[in-house]
Amino acid sequence: MGSSAARPGTALVVGGGISGLLSARELAAAGHEVTVLEAGPAWGGCVGSHTVAGLTLDSGAESFATRSDAVARLCAELGLGARIVPPRPGGAWVQLPDGARELPRTGVLGIPANPWDPEVRRTLGTLGSLRASLDRLLPASVGAGAGVTSVSALVRARMGSRVLERLVSPVVGGVHSADPGLLDVDMVAPGLRAGLRRHGSLAAAVSAQRRGAGENSGAAGAGTPLQPGQAGKPAKAGSAVAGLEGGMHTLVDALVEDLRRRGVALLANTAATSVSRTPEGWLVEAGGAAFRTALLVVAVDGPAAVGLLEHAVPLIAGKKPASGPDVKLVTVVLDKPDLDRRPRGTGILVAPQTPGIEAKALTHATGKWDWLAAAAGQGRHVVRLSYGRVDGASVHQPAGPDTDDELFAAALRDASALLGVQIAGGDVRGWDVVRWRGSLPFAAVGHRARAAEIRQACTAAGGLAIVGGWVAGNGLAAVVADTREQIGQLTAA
Repeated sequence: MGSSAARPGTALVVGGGISGLLSARELAAAGHEVTVLEAGPAWGGCVGSHTVAGLTLDSGAESFATRSDAVARLCAELGLGARIVPPRPGGAWVQLPDGARELPRTGVLGIPANPWDPEVRRTLGTLGSLRASLDRLLPASVGAGAGVTSVSALVRARMGSRVLERLVSPVVGGVHSADPGLLDVDMVAPGLRAGLRRHGSLAAAVSAQRRGAGENSGAAGAGTPLQPGQAGKPAKAGSAVAGLEGGMHTLVDALVEDLRRRGVALLANTAATSVSRTPEGWLVEAGGAAFRTALLVVAVDGPAAVGLLEHAVPLIAGKKPASGPDVKLVTVVLDKPDLDRRPRGTGILVAPQTPGIEAKALTHATGKWDWLAAAAGQGRHVVRLSYGRVDGASVHQPAGPDTDDELFAAALRDASALLGVQIAGGDVRGWDVVRWRGSLPFAAVGHRARAAEIRQACTAAGGLAIVGGWVAGNGLAAVVADTREQIGQLTAA
């Protein structure tokens, strides 16, 4: 690719996360000679690994949504189909100012399908459930208009502030690290407002989406199987996901191995610094070398993608999307037999107004995954706490613990409070802090439309595709499906 002209059949991918690696695989399968450039030393982006107290653990994403079969199909193609596992039954909890509650079954972003479900009523109170049930009496047009709507605006209009504060805010904060007032509902819950228009209420739309997720995940073999005596019962909250035995990072290992077999050139520690258009294709400067290519795929975060392409594609100049929140994950390995009873199921989300707790979520990893519990051994537990959230009406993140030592101390305090089990330094067998700086896609109100405009301008430039969570939506399921679609269009063109 260092020749003076781009050879037909060459393809270059900038970015070695899941979307970049999958792009390379699709391009190679279509017969292209592919090179992948990654600025850092490791592959996989937010799907990484680290070793804590002798256990190899996920350092980023540890599950995928089963609302579609996109990830399960990819795993099957890579020989990982038999390693897809459901989380243990028991579900997730939510920490409210007045105590912990089980998260209701069959919700989307915490929005309940049935406001009178006993778990919902316990969380909302009778008046809260009564207000939420008015959703079924409102015209379908409320919250379903063509204008951009935030998650909080939709929920407040249809079901009231109690649902927003006690169910939706903790879930959205835990999943997207942001205030629901800042997030575009069409980006973080695609199809939900269309379902509202179709079915006449938000609760009915949620119910329809959950039924669809169950059908899709069952077809893929990746869903949570019904337990004895559960026939016909809705799945526990938090169970519409699956993982891989050994961790989601094994997906990255399998992708990299597959690419090497296909002859794809994988260049780590090679940051792209400039992109320009040439008569034959594209010229990318990276690592002191010039790469000429007929097809170019940019698979980096939104601000980096626009910064790299805005000179070559003038229509996107000045349209950088906002950076995502900085998320800090504290993983602690404990010798604590008291946690064998899994007091908070697979984990617990924290309502923003809860005093005295700085974490936004805790995952009881050994309580969630049987394979990890077996690897850890009797009485040993892995918990992971998440810090960092964009709050209020601005993108400024509130102050909180920042240094590794501050985060570790906060994690012990928060884990003790959230799990109801006193955890001290003497219980700790190892810990680590992983920081994801701005890597989580920030689906702010209006982001979907702006991302679509940027993608349209890049596609029109010819021989160029942009992929990744910032255009596809958060989560592996969205990224995998969108990446395959975009590369299919690129190779067809």
